[in-house]
Amino acid sequence: MRTDPAPSLTEQGGDLALLGLLQLVSPALPIGAFAFSQGLESAFELGWVCDEESLGEWLAGVLEDGLTRCELPALARLQQAWANGDGETVAEWDQWLAANRETAELAAEDARLGASLARLLGSLALLPSEPASPPGAGYVTFFAWAVHVRGIPPRQALLGFAWAWLENQLAVACKALPLGHTAAQRLVERLRPALVAAVDKALALPDGELGPALPGLALASALHETQYSRLFRS
Repeated sequence: MRTDPAPSLTEQGGDLALLGLLQLVSPALPIGAFAFSQGLESAFELGWVCDEESLGEWLAGVLEDGLTRCELPALARLQQAWANGDGETVAEWDQWLAANRETAELAAEDARLGASLARLLGSLALLPSEPASPPGAGYVTFFAWAVHVRGIPPRQALLGFAWAWLENQLAVACKALPLGHTAAQRLVERLRPALVAAVDKALALPDGELGPALPGLALASALHETQYSRLFRS
């Protein structure tokens, strides 16, 4: 199965690949990630997260029991499947991710971000050849294609994805908690080592140990669907 365009040998892992990763994880990437809180807004409303310390605990928990066991290892597998031109495996992992979205809001977020990233990649002439991508593929699946076509090494791709998640969550907190920007940077310093540890663990986990365990986030997301006053879509 063709998945052109492919990364050139000169781009693989070099300066262009690094810049391509920075482009993908930038808050300025026009895919609408700023509109979603992933249940965090409800956690504020319910009083589960109310200050810098409790926010740090929430984020560390979501990273450990969520991204480490779900998005990050799936991203690594999807990137390899794209590299192999294995559309069947791409579709399987895309379906697995969709099955792990526990609320309508979380499923809609993944679908909308995926569609937005697909449109952006199309405008940059970077979409995979038809019919390589599964119909309605989600955000992680298209992110995996983008890092593949940019020649970004898998470890750096996972670090970039985790970094983008952290920055988005802190931006949510700065808008809705409220959290000061200096406090947000303290949390960056606190959680940077956890991002590295999460990537290490995600790359080592076998398939049988994958799957998020985030009942609190799922409950917060479900409650957010009927929350009266809110800033975010999820």
